[in-house]
Amino acid sequence: MPVIYLSPSTQEWNAYVTGSGSEEYHMNQLADALVPYLWSNAIRYQRNRPDMTAASSIREGNAGDYDLYLALHSNAAPEGHYGEERGIIAFYYPGSQQGQRAAELIVEELRQIYPLPNKVTTRETTSLGEVRQPRAPAVLVEIGYHDNYADAVWIEGHVEAIAQQLARALTRYFDLPFIYPSTPVTGTVAVSYGTLNLREYPASDGRILANMPGGSAVTVYGEWEGWYVVGFGEQLGYAAAAYINV
Repeated sequence: MPVIYLSPSTQEWNAYVTGSGSEEYHMNQLADALVPYLWSNAIRYQRNRPDMTAASSIREGNAGDYDLYLALHSNAAPEGHYGEERGIIAFYYPGSQQGQRAAELIVEELRQIYPLPNKVTTRETTSLGEVRQPRAPAVLVEIGYHDNYADAVWIEGHVEAIAQQLARALTRYFDLPFIYPSTPVTGTVAVSYGTLNLREYPASDGRILANMPGGSAVTVYGEWEGWYVVGFGEQLGYAAAAYINV
C-alpha cells in the first residue's frame, strides 16, 4: 500500500494576521484533519512533529521508503507587500514527473473549494529544501497567505474541506477509490477454513498483502462497494466485507 511522509509546517513564528495562532498550529490542525482520510483510504503515513525542523523532517523522510513527501504550509507576501497577496501554490521539483503530477492533482482539487480558483497554481522550484532534497517525489503546498486576512479566515474555516480535497488528490495519485472516513471499529475475520486475503486494491485480483486467519482481530476504517479498509498488524489494505464481522 502507498505510504507518504506528511510534513506540516514547524514554523511557529509565522503568526496569522487574525491572531488565531501560527502557521505551525494551523498546518498541524490540517494534518490532524487529513489523518482520518488517510486511514479510510488505505494510505499509510509517517508524520513529523512540531519540535522538528524542515531539515530534520527531510532527514527523517529520507531515512524511510516513501511514495510521496507532502509538506503543508501557508504563505506570506514579501516585505513591503504584506497582506496584498492571495492564492495557493503547489511547488514541485523540475524534472520530477511524479512530483509534478501530484502537484497538479492537488491544485485541481483545491480549485474546487478556494474562492479564487485562478489563483491556485503549480510552480517549479529548486530553492525549497522540502521539494529539492527528499528522495521521494515531493510537493510543498502553500495553502493561502496567512498575512492576508481573507485567506487566513478562509483557511481557519475550511480545514475539513481542505483535508478532504488533499485526500481526493492523493487517492487519484495512487489510483485508489476515495472513501469518506468513518469511526474505526474492531472486526473479526469470519472464515470457516483457510485465511482471508488482505489486498492492495479492492478487487479480487489485487495484490495480496497478508493472509488473515479466521478469528483474527482487525480494525475497519472504511467501506467501498463490498470491501472494507482494514488494518491488520502493521498492514493496511482491503478485505472482502462479507468475511469480516463488525
